[in-house]
Amino acid sequence: MTKVLILGAAGSLARVATRYLLDNSDARLTLYLRQANRLTPQHSSRVRIIEGDLLDTRSLEDAMAGQDIVYANLAGELKKQAHSVVQAMQATGVKRLIFISSMGIYDEVPGKSHGDILKPYRESAAVIEDSGLDYTLIRPAWFTNSSEVDYALTHKGDVFRGSSVSRLSIADLINRLVTSPDLYLRESLGIARR
Repeated sequence: MTKVLILGAAGSLARVATRYLLDNSDARLTLYLRQANRLTPQHSSRVRIIEGDLLDTRSLEDAMAGQDIVYANLAGELKKQAHSVVQAMQATGVKRLIFISSMGIYDEVPGKSHGDILKPYRESAAVIEDSGLDYTLIRPAWFTNSSEVDYALTHKGDVFRGSSVSRLSIADLINRLVTSPDLYLRESLGIARR
């Protein structure tokens, strides 16, 4: 049974991914977030909730110990958080990372220039890409609450196609990466509705 540590577990995407993983895999989930009261308790023997700060190295390493995969769904000081995640993974020997970023970080969206808005995403992606970890960066289009699973992937260097994608579609991709951990190693994937 795969053990997955979900960082930023209170986020809207992480909540959908948590439910999707519980329904579509046998993974054991550790939900890591700053304020545990932001989550409704999961009535599952496969879920554990840990309250902690991502920048608290000891707390993060303790939560990471024994995990197989780290799924990071972060906001805020992204570059600093990316460094913290990489350091904790290196300290604990966890190699597999799924990291949510944003479309446009490589200027791959035709006709769009996001300038400094995407700087934190570009910087954190660079930290992940230089980490030596078995990462998959996911660069989603704008999130929707649609109940459909319908998406296409683009790779780093490809033109990004699409402008929106359902959280459920991203959760499906995350589930694929958890259930087939050798899939899309050291790749940066754009994801948008077909």
